Amino acid sequence: MYDYCVIGGGIVGVATAYRILESRPGASLMLVDKAAALAAHQTGHNSGVIHSGIYYEPGSLKARYCRRGAQWTKDFAAAHDIPYRVCGKLLVATDAAEHARMLALYERSVTNGVAVEKIDAAELVRREPRVTGVGALFVPDTGIIDFTRVTEALADRVRAAGGTIALGAEITSIDENSDAVTISGSSGSWRARRLVVCAGLQADRLARLAGLPIDLRIVPFRGEYYQLPPERTDLVRTLIYPIPDPDLPFLGVHLSPTIDGALTVGPNAVLGLSREGYRKGSIALRDAREVLGYRGFHRVAAANVRTGLRELRNSLFRRGYLAECRKYCPDLTIGDLLPREAGIRAQAVLPDGTLAHDFLIERTPRSVHVLNAPSPAATSALPIADHIVAQLDN
Repeated sequence: MYDYCVIGGGIVGVATAYRILESRPGASLMLVDKAAALAAHQTGHNSGVIHSGIYYEPGSLKARYCRRGAQWTKDFAAAHDIPYRVCGKLLVATDAAEHARMLALYERSVTNGVAVEKIDAAELVRREPRVTGVGALFVPDTGIIDFTRVTEALADRVRAAGGTIALGAEITSIDENSDAVTISGSSGSWRARRLVVCAGLQADRLARLAGLPIDLRIVPFRGEYYQLPPERTDLVRTLIYPIPDPDLPFLGVHLSPTIDGALTVGPNAVLGLSREGYRKGSIALRDAREVLGYRGFHRVAAANVRTGLRELRNSLFRRGYLAECRKYCPDLTIGDLLPREAGIRAQAVLPDGTLAHDFLIERTPRSVHVLNAPSPAATSALPIADHIVAQLDN
């Protein structure tokens, strides 16, 4: 029997295994994931941004953990020779309505303790000559990194501390009793005194498999990216973001330099009909049936018809996608949008159509389940792991 079992090979699961073994030397631990490699889904399919915590509701787990996690991510990267760069981020307002939202966002950033600078249109152009707007917020501490590299380094620490990692093992049953939890899968079964489930896109299914009485459902949203040609990677020096709509959980299409020297555009947010299908048009019948038959999704769709149609149009037609970017970067052309692999965001939706905006973590006597951990979970992985370890202590 193991002392601990962790299900999930993304950055949150691996960080949790790392923190468990760091705080409990000599404990036995098994980490299990059905993918053939670590960081196969949300961790390995994102913009690679070390977020600052500017957006999130004051006092929320996202606001607290993102700010703390950003510094821990940089410290961990420095200690393990993982490249990262603090390039800063500009949030650009392109009209009066966005400028008003920008000022509200500035007040939120002050409340959240995030360093931010208001700049006018002239200063914006001075800093980024190819970007235009009526004003912007500059967040100097935002950085870029490869979160897959971070996950692999964490996994190395797990193995060094005596932990075992089993990949390619799909979980088929979870049975908890007063003494232990038995986890069975495609390549064997394990017993553990404590279980942590960080299953991302499969979080709701594994929670129900374990008998949790949850009524939420994971709705997958595809985030489609483009990549600029190599000769255009000097278009901007910093991350360039639009001012987000506070009614939506997505930050909008942005320009993102990456740590490997590329410059990406994206993501948008369109309904996914396959939780793990990254090719455009991917459909998994079970996934599609669960989403389209879920009353919570029906309510989300009804409340966001205009936004949903716009995102679908921009997914189907590059010129619509381009128009979103040209609001703040008019130099971009249709020829600049080269294909890049999409990501899929695991968004928990409640039956009344409410999107779970914060991290959501539930527990049973012997297990902890992370039910909602989209962005900025990669930035916040180590503080989330500490939260989980505290839950295990209780």
